Amino acid sequence: MRSQLSRKPENTYHHGDLRDALIKAALREAEQGGTEAISIKALAKQLGVSQPAPYRHFADREALLAAVTAEAFRQLNGILRAAMAKPSKRSKLSLLAQATLDFGLRRNGIYRLMFASRTVSCAAKGSELHEATRETFALVIEALEAPAVDYLRERQALKIWAAVHGVVMLAEQGLFTGEAAHATREDLVEDFVSETKAALAVAIKGARRRKKACA
Repeated sequence: MRSQLSRKPENTYHHGDLRDALIKAALREAEQGGTEAISIKALAKQLGVSQPAPYRHFADREALLAAVTAEAFRQLNGILRAAMAKPSKRSKLSLLAQATLDFGLRRNGIYRLMFASRTVSCAAKGSELHEATRETFALVIEALEAPAVDYLRERQALKIWAAVHGVVMLAEQGLFTGEAAHATREDLVEDFVSETKAALAVAIKGARRRKKACA
């Protein structure tokens, strides 16, 4: 009697786009353990391809990390656009900020790959990773729903992005002190949203007043 053939693992690569398969597999690994969990050798074994095969698509691990991080930013951008498009009484900035917080808390391994590694800082201008991060920042600016006056929107966009990032990282490290302030993480982010919109409105009004006085 012939022995039954053993089944291949579910993640085994069969055919198609190996580059895409590597990125998807790396994202799954990052979901569990962040940047440190991504190994080209382990991914090749997981997908059932030879160890040299991934290098036809990525020169080294850094190149793979850049592609994976770019895909993570594109996924985040899709989530943020969908959140901002939902009919709601809340502002676009509130919807975007809360969606970012949720993404950071639920997909913390990928979030750390995106925001707590040197991959983005090493990305060349014009690369797919650089463009993906610029798109994220553009969405933050769009969510402010304010006119372009000097670089006031950009400054406030950086502030709210930094603030939400801080909440995510504090929560991930177990250092969030919301209980002491009788506030949830969502409450704190909403405070940042209100303060950002108010500060931007005042700054724009002041800038326009100064320009009018100098005219």
